[in-house]
Amino acid sequence: MTLQIDRRVLIKAGALGLAALSTPGVAQILTARGFTHGVASGEPAAHSVLLWTRYVGSADTKLRCEVAHDEAFRNVAGGGEIVASPARDNCAKLVVTGLQPGKWYFYRFIAPDGTMSEVGRTRTLPVGEVPRFGIGLFSCSNMPFGWFNAYAHAAARDDLDVVIHCGDYFYEYERGHYPEHPMAGRPIEPAHETVSLADYRLRFASYRLDPDLRAIHRRFPMIAQWDDHESANDSYKDGAENHQSETEGPWSVRKAAAQRAYREWMPVSDTLYDSFEIGSLATIFRPETRLTARDKQLNLGSAMKGQADIAKALAEFRDGPWMDPARTLMGPTQEAWLYKGLARSAKGGTRWQVLAQQIVMGSLKAPTQIAGLATDGGDPKIRQTLMAIAAASKVGLPFNMDAWDGYPAARNRLLRAAQEADCNLIVLSGDSHNAWGNDLSVDGAAAGVEYAGHSVTSPGYEDFLPKLAPADFARAMRSANPGLSFADTSRRGYVSLQLTPEAVRGEWHFLRTITDHTIEGTKSESRTVRWNERRFARSEVA
Repeated sequence: MTLQIDRRVLIKAGALGLAALSTPGVAQILTARGFTHGVASGEPAAHSVLLWTRYVGSADTKLRCEVAHDEAFRNVAGGGEIVASPARDNCAKLVVTGLQPGKWYFYRFIAPDGTMSEVGRTRTLPVGEVPRFGIGLFSCSNMPFGWFNAYAHAAARDDLDVVIHCGDYFYEYERGHYPEHPMAGRPIEPAHETVSLADYRLRFASYRLDPDLRAIHRRFPMIAQWDDHESANDSYKDGAENHQSETEGPWSVRKAAAQRAYREWMPVSDTLYDSFEIGSLATIFRPETRLTARDKQLNLGSAMKGQADIAKALAEFRDGPWMDPARTLMGPTQEAWLYKGLARSAKGGTRWQVLAQQIVMGSLKAPTQIAGLATDGGDPKIRQTLMAIAAASKVGLPFNMDAWDGYPAARNRLLRAAQEADCNLIVLSGDSHNAWGNDLSVDGAAAGVEYAGHSVTSPGYEDFLPKLAPADFARAMRSANPGLSFADTSRRGYVSLQLTPEAVRGEWHFLRTITDHTIEGTKSESRTVRWNERRFARSEVA
C-alpha cells in the first residue's frame, strides 16, 4: 500500500456557507486607473519607514510622497519622490528617512494631476527605555474561506504599534480547491493556480481589494515574511509539494516569480532576513525559513512504505534521517547571523529577543486517542493518515514534518544558542491554522516560549476531527505534550502581544465567525511570561 501524508489532509476544509457582497472581477482589476490599492507601510526603524502604494497610469508616473505629524498635513515632516512603473506592476516603494524615533506619522502619495492616495498612518521605532510596545500577529488568510474579520478587529485598536505577518498572506490554489466550495462574494483572481509572474501579481491585486486587509495596512506598519503559499504549498529551496515541473516549468522560474511579486506588492525591502530594535525593550528578528535554504521535508508515509515492521521502520527513521544534524531550515549563513544577533541583543541589555518566523517551533506529538479515531468510519484517506500519525507517535515522532518538528537538530541548535546567550526568547509563528502556546526547552532546560498564532480564515483541526469535541482534543494534546500550555484547534483570529520590561502578555483573539462580516462576539485567551522565567506563568495554565 502506498501512503502519502499530505498536510492539507490534516486541515481538510468543509463548506462554510454563503455571504453577500462581491469583489471586482479580473476585468475591473486590469482596467483600474490611478491609485488602485490604497497604501501600506513597513520595516520601520528609529528614523525611517518604508512606504508603499500602487498607481496605474499610461506609463511611468512620478509620485510625490508627503509624511506629516498630523492627518491634515499642516506640519509636514518629510517625504520624497518615487516612480510607479508598469515594470513593477505599477507598485511604488519609498524609504523615507530623517524621521523622529517613536512617533506616529501620517502619509500620502500625490500624482502629477494632483489626485491623492488614501492617507495612511505609520510609526517609527522607539529608542532608549520603552515602557510598553504592542504587536499584532497574523497568518494564513485564505480569502474564499471567509471574511478577514481578524484584520478588521485589529485595525480598530489603538494599543498596537506594529503588525507582523508571518506568512500565507494569500493562497496559490485555483478556485474550487481548498476550499472546494468557496464562500459567495469572496472570489479570487486568477481563477487558475498561480504559476507565472502575471498570476502572482493578479492574486495580490485580488486580495488587496479586501477592505479589512487594506485597513490593517493603512493603520499600522507591517513586518512581513512569506511562508509557502505565497509560492506553492510545502515549498523548499528546490521544489514544492504543489509544483509539477513537467506541466508548470522549472521550480526556479516559479519561485523567482513568486518572490518578485511579493517584493513588488508588499511593504518590504529586498533583504531576506533582518532585525528591528524596539529600544532597550526588544529586538525583533525576522528570518527566512522557506525558500532560500530549507531542505526538502521528510515524509512519514515514505518511511513506512513497503515495510512489514512499521514500528522498526519508524524507529530507524527517527534515529536516522529525522535527527540528521545536516538538515536545515535557514542554512549555515543565516543561522550564524541569527545566533550572533541573539547574543548581541541579550548581552547588550535588551530585555526580550523576539523571533518572528513562519512555522510552529514547539514539539507536537499526537495523543494516543487519535489511534482510536482511525477506525471510526469516514474518509479512507483520513483514516490512513490517522493510523500513520498514531504509529509515529508511539515511537516518539511528531506528525508535522513541515514545521520545526521536521528539523529537530536545527531547532536544538537555535534553542541552545538562545540559552547560551541568556536570551529571554519569545517565538512567534503561524502556518498550522491552530492556536498553540508552547514552553520551549532543550536538554531539559527552559529556553523560551512560543505564541503560535491561529489563522485569519484557513480551517483548523475542527474539520479534520469532526467527531471529537475541540476542547477534548485540546486537553488530549496538552496531555501528550508536556510543553504545550495552551491549545485551540477550532477558532479563527489573530494574536496580540503587549511587551513591557517585566513581562510579555499574549492574547489569542477568536472571532465568533468568518462567514459574516462582523467583529462582534470576539473572545480572547491569554498567557504571560515574566522576564527571566522563560516559561509561561503557571497560574494561567488550566
